[in-house]
Amino acid sequence: MDDQDPAGRPGEGEALLDGFPVTVRIPVHWGELDAFGHVNNTVFFRYFETARIRYLERCGFMASYDRSRIGAILHSTSCRFRLPLSFPETVLTGARVLDIGEDRFTMGYRIVLPAREAIAAEGSGIVVSFDYAAGRKVPIPEAVRRGILELEGGEPAGVPA
Repeated sequence: MDDQDPAGRPGEGEALLDGFPVTVRIPVHWGELDAFGHVNNTVFFRYFETARIRYLERCGFMASYDRSRIGAILHSTSCRFRLPLSFPETVLTGARVLDIGEDRFTMGYRIVLPAREAIAAEGSGIVVSFDYAAGRKVPIPEAVRRGILELEGGEPAGVPA
């Protein structure tokens, strides 16, 4: 795991994140609950974002932006909600690259409830390589591509069936 906190025992739920090279432990906050007493659907996308940003740090895309203003921009994202989340649970959120093209890659996400050993949500997002100075998409920098391949242990696994 990338992040640890006292909630949950180490190892709980981790098997459900096999194949996800980046995982983040995130506590559910009281303020994330909606009128129905569960975490609002929009918060799941923030959990995906947290894992995505950690992935971008690890593959070198954040450093690329700092160096040359070539960074990532989110094209689209989706979520399949499976279980409601509530306070005071802690979730593990995983991120991986499913497919990589010349100027974009598809990320897969999974939110796991370690205490219940259950998948709460799965999602995906298309991330485009973007030159912020020029205002246009560009090929993924080679160093970033190598970083992704290193994190994934070679070629991305592809979209699961």
